[in-house]
Amino acid sequence: MPHVRRRVLVRVNAAPDEVRAAAIRELHISASADGTLVGPLFDHDSPGSEIRIRVEAAPDGSAVELDGGSDISVPYFGWVVRLIVWFVARRVLLDFGTRLQAAATGAPVPPPRHHRTLVPTSFTADQAKRLAALAAVGTIASFGSALFTQNGDAVTTAFDRSDQALTDALALARLGVLVTLVTASSADRFGRRRMILVGLAGMCIANAAAALAPSFEVFTVSQILTRAFANATFAITALAVVEEAPEGGRAFAFSIFGLGLGLGFGCTVFLLPINDLSEDTWRVAFAMSALTIALLPSIARNVRETERFQRIAVARKSVRARLLEPFDRQYGGRFLVLGAVVFLVNIFSAPSSQLTNRYLTHTHDFSNSEVALLRGVTAGVPGVVGVLVAGQLAESRGRRIVIITGLLVATAFQVTFFVGAGALLWIMPTVSIVAASCAGIGLGTTNNELFPTEARGTSSGFLLVSGVAGAAIGLLLASRLKDVAGGLGPAIALLGVAPLIAAALLTAKLPETRARRLDDISPSEI
Repeated sequence: MPHVRRRVLVRVNAAPDEVRAAAIRELHISASADGTLVGPLFDHDSPGSEIRIRVEAAPDGSAVELDGGSDISVPYFGWVVRLIVWFVARRVLLDFGTRLQAAATGAPVPPPRHHRTLVPTSFTADQAKRLAALAAVGTIASFGSALFTQNGDAVTTAFDRSDQALTDALALARLGVLVTLVTASSADRFGRRRMILVGLAGMCIANAAAALAPSFEVFTVSQILTRAFANATFAITALAVVEEAPEGGRAFAFSIFGLGLGLGFGCTVFLLPINDLSEDTWRVAFAMSALTIALLPSIARNVRETERFQRIAVARKSVRARLLEPFDRQYGGRFLVLGAVVFLVNIFSAPSSQLTNRYLTHTHDFSNSEVALLRGVTAGVPGVVGVLVAGQLAESRGRRIVIITGLLVATAFQVTFFVGAGALLWIMPTVSIVAASCAGIGLGTTNNELFPTEARGTSSGFLLVSGVAGAAIGLLLASRLKDVAGGLGPAIALLGVAPLIAAALLTAKLPETRARRLDDISPSEI
């Protein structure tokens, strides 16, 4: 019995036998033992989807009942899948009715309509389950890693620290990049699944220390470890998403992972108003992150090793990370361009994202509740739309054009946010988040497509080092340019020149990976 069912009744101006014959002939529907016509609901033979067509005689021809549904079951996000199927199924059934009318009456049969909310290619049931589990990992890691970003103002207030102390702490949190590099590189030796679990556990333990921190120094040290393990988890999970996705659906799969990240970030925004209750209520959010370690057994059951890594593990007894392979003659050029792009983008994106709350509370006198409202309105629905649009555009138009356009538009609007006031504080980030989602999905997918399986974790680790270096420099510059530029907002805005350089001069040099097999883009040397 399908978990989701929709029913549509249509009239066809033809006899029942003609309708049945037309459905079998033109719509690739088959007849079951009881005479009901049965076939796949969607364009692709999606797992668990089915349409059942019953035809009965009517005064003016035939009465056709189209009954569609899906019984696909995925962990953690099954409710999202069911909601999407529920909305889309009716349009698909009506499309079936239109095509059936044409086929039965001898008119030209229109091709199946492509529904943009559907996946661009077919995912097996196993691939869908694996993607859902990896998206759940992203949600947990995003929640834990974004807490310092969202609660930095409350933490510095509780410990009586300045803007510069906050930016210095945010920059110092990047020192854990060495742990990140080791953990991410180890995924090429010990496997993706094992290191994902290590990263999640490490992040939860570090946030437990943050929740109990007696001083700002102890808190900062805990966040160095949180950032290290969270970044490693992001990198390894992202490459696992790309490796598990079917050909033609890698960017779409990455966009679903992006939705998981957005959900985790949204949870931190939702908790912001509790900081208005007292000086120390920020500790509650960090404690909640620590408690997500209870989900680790469930994650361990649902996250499985990627098939690509398993094939390499079979090919040789000892799978060793090739530490310098991202820098060799075949891949070195790609890494140089990608590393430069990531470095420049993070010079602006790190202070832009992590100092926004401080900017709003200190420059525009927002309360934590007002910050949460603004972040929710400007990043909630727009963020979801941006991620879904990004996945579709990256598959249909190409990665490079999506990255370039996204960077240019997002930077321009976000710079205006930091020098504006009034309605601009609401309009600019709304547009910026959509464009930034496009750039992020395109760039994140490309990062993991351009290197072979045996070195994908290592390359991700080194790219993180580049991004972290850019983020640290951006955060330090933002605080030190504050007096010269006339405030924190203008100081951050000045840093917007960095991603503009990346978009205008470097991104076009990246290979286009759309509509290419992953093994052709970055063939394994094993």
